[in-house]
Amino acid sequence: MTVLEIAELLPGTPAGEGEREIRGVAALDAAGPAELSYAEGPRALEKAVGSSAGCLLVPEGASLPGQTTIAVHNPKLALIRAAEVLHPASPPAPGIHPTAVVALDARLAPDVSVGAHVVIESGVRVGPGTRLGPGVFLGEGVWVGACCVLYPRVTVYPGARIGDRVLLHAGVVVGSDGFGYVFAEGKHVKFPQLGKIIIEDDVEIGSNSTLDRGSLGTTVIGQGTKIDNLVQIAHNVRIGRHCIIVSQTGISGSVDIGDYVVMGGQVGIGDHVRIEDRVTIGGQAGVLPGKIVRSGSTIWGTPSRPMSEFKRTIARLARLDDLAEKVKALARQMER
Repeated sequence: MTVLEIAELLPGTPAGEGEREIRGVAALDAAGPAELSYAEGPRALEKAVGSSAGCLLVPEGASLPGQTTIAVHNPKLALIRAAEVLHPASPPAPGIHPTAVVALDARLAPDVSVGAHVVIESGVRVGPGTRLGPGVFLGEGVWVGACCVLYPRVTVYPGARIGDRVLLHAGVVVGSDGFGYVFAEGKHVKFPQLGKIIIEDDVEIGSNSTLDRGSLGTTVIGQGTKIDNLVQIAHNVRIGRHCIIVSQTGISGSVDIGDYVVMGGQVGIGDHVRIEDRVTIGGQAGVLPGKIVRSGSTIWGTPSRPMSEFKRTIARLARLDDLAEKVKALARQMER
């Protein structure tokens, strides 16, 4: 595409060589004369002056003399839109690999792609345009919507419901038993894990994450939520829409999470916690069982507390050595 064509697509305001051909996207420091990149923020714009990129997406009002640019409202989002056109995904050929095992009563849309060694059990439904990578397992009665991608070795336990345009990366497990036991008569007795799990539309789940089914209720992952690699979500958890959950986070059973919540890496959430809408939780924070985190809060630390309070605590801890020396000096004076 030419720079002018990209500007019209986004849309944006071009400057420089409008007829220059752009064939791909790349990072700012690696982009060549036929590639598109982006720059936002003072440091990136300063660096962009010497970039070899054929075209740069910049914020509205920014000027880079000598560079070909397209001014847009959100450069990073604009790059995503351009990349979708410049690097279109190659749809897999529809059909069922000869090594796949498919139950006779399974209902697959005609254009579904089923990879090698996939196992599809009785009662499964798979919507149009969905791709099942090698080694995927769909248990009895699973429903998978349209235009989904299940990468190799995804395991979906019986009865799970998956919406449209869901991406499950390699090794994801959906619908495994929750970790629930009752200690009685000198042993741990397994509590029934008979509930369901629902993954709504436009969810993406990273590699080797695990999501348990409800024990007697339902685990729900809300529309548009994005979950990183190596995340554990326990039974009966309900996650709202458009949340971000970063790697190595663990969410205990019966947690209720609102919409637009962001959790940093290695966050731990105790059981029966309620997290309201638009909460931000800093990395490695620990939220104690039963706690309610109010809408719009930003919390950090273990046990978690408001960000301003946590920063004050850390600042005081940083001064403990100085305080200890002062106490020792005072003690020596008193001894004299």
